[in-house]
Amino acid sequence: MNDSPPPVSRTAVWGAAARAIGAREPDAAARNPDYLAEKLLGNLADFDVRHPVVDALALDYDEAMKNAEVVGNVRTLTVRARFIDEALERAVAGGATQVVILGAGFDTHAYRFVDLLSRVKVFEVDRPATQAIKIRRVNDTLGEPPANLTYVGIDFAHEDLPSGLARCGYDRSQPTFFIMEGLLMYLPEEAVRATLGFVGSLPSGSGVVFDFFYQPMVERVASIDKANVPEAARPYVERFTNLLRDEPWRSGFPVDGEREYLHGLGLELRELMQVGGVESVRRYLTKTDGTQIGAQTLAEAMARFAERMKAAAPPSTEDPAALAAKMREQQRLMAYQLAVAVVA
Repeated sequence: MNDSPPPVSRTAVWGAAARAIGAREPDAAARNPDYLAEKLLGNLADFDVRHPVVDALALDYDEAMKNAEVVGNVRTLTVRARFIDEALERAVAGGATQVVILGAGFDTHAYRFVDLLSRVKVFEVDRPATQAIKIRRVNDTLGEPPANLTYVGIDFAHEDLPSGLARCGYDRSQPTFFIMEGLLMYLPEEAVRATLGFVGSLPSGSGVVFDFFYQPMVERVASIDKANVPEAARPYVERFTNLLRDEPWRSGFPVDGEREYLHGLGLELRELMQVGGVESVRRYLTKTDGTQIGAQTLAEAMARFAERMKAAAPPSTEDPAALAAKMREQQRLMAYQLAVAVVA
């Protein structure tokens, strides 16, 4: 008899690990707020996830943040967590009486925001097998879940989201805020449209926070040929593709077309933020003394990487201005975005 736990999303474990390390940052001005992530993860040996950010949980914070790959993940998940937390707080202050967390995984909002959500119904939606592990972790580390929380296990091969929510007491007539963290890029395009369209069909005061990539980035990831990846970048690419091997990216938003795309689904874009952009760094990654978390580690790693790439590549004959413009365009297409939208 095999007593090992059912498989859990590798990206869910990776994300929780990055949040857990970020929560160790001494300076509250740049700290990841998810102080419960590490507790819910428990014994990492239970999961088939090998990644520097997961391994770094066994290290002291300062030691862990000497690894540029760990720093990059911690920074990304700190921006994402804080942006979503703020969006949730605004939504509840604005009158949302229900919160739905899709693909909940190791999400901790229902447990970290007990006071804020005390008068709000919270629904965590996930696959039954994943949810069983989550419930066991909650019971073992946090005790009983909040009384206002309902776990909604849905096998999407046999049941759609509206039906699954209705079965568990969800009231479609009430303003609802949806959290879709690390989700939409893994869904087929028709599922993305159906999910966001469902939110767009809800009463005024409803809304959603989510993250996404543009379609060219999704296509680029799908077409990665590791044999053609420069040797200096190959270890990072291999770890990234291994993380996604059972969860490929499937959908992205049209480039610079997010507002129109959402409008067609009954939603109005209220806020858009690029992860790693100037505003996200200012708001979420800058410490009290004005420095950024992990900045020195990243700068040193980028310098080493640039030297390795320069040594391995033949000299470029392309005009420097044209090359710089091309790089800026590539960065724009590869941007990782966070968004808040409300029912129009």
